[in-house]
Amino acid sequence: MTTPDTPATAPHAPAPRAADPNSPGATALRVMAGVGLLLVAVCAVAAMAVTLTDAVSGDGVGGGFVTAGFWAVGLAALAGVAALAVPGRALVAAQYVLALAGPLLALMD
Repeated sequence: MTTPDTPATAPHAPAPRAADPNSPGATALRVMAGVGLLLVAVCAVAAMAVTLTDAVSGDGVGGGFVTAGFWAVGLAALAGVAALAVPGRALVAAQYVLALAGPLLALMD
């Protein structure tokens, strides 16, 4: 008996997926994450300004939305650093969404 020239594959092995030609490369994702970190810094300052304005002109007590806003900005920074290390579209998108949600949540208070 002779053995076949090609190695046998498992019948349940997944087929390799073709790369999407329209997806951004790793360098483009890292650049977007770096720009996103600048956006995070701007949104952190905006959340601080909204919080201080509310403290002076409002009731003087920060609520749960202010806390959630600062948590969102902090998580956006964490997602940005993770996107710089391991570029991924989901991480970059999460970074931008969380960064913009921070000041908006602080405004809701």
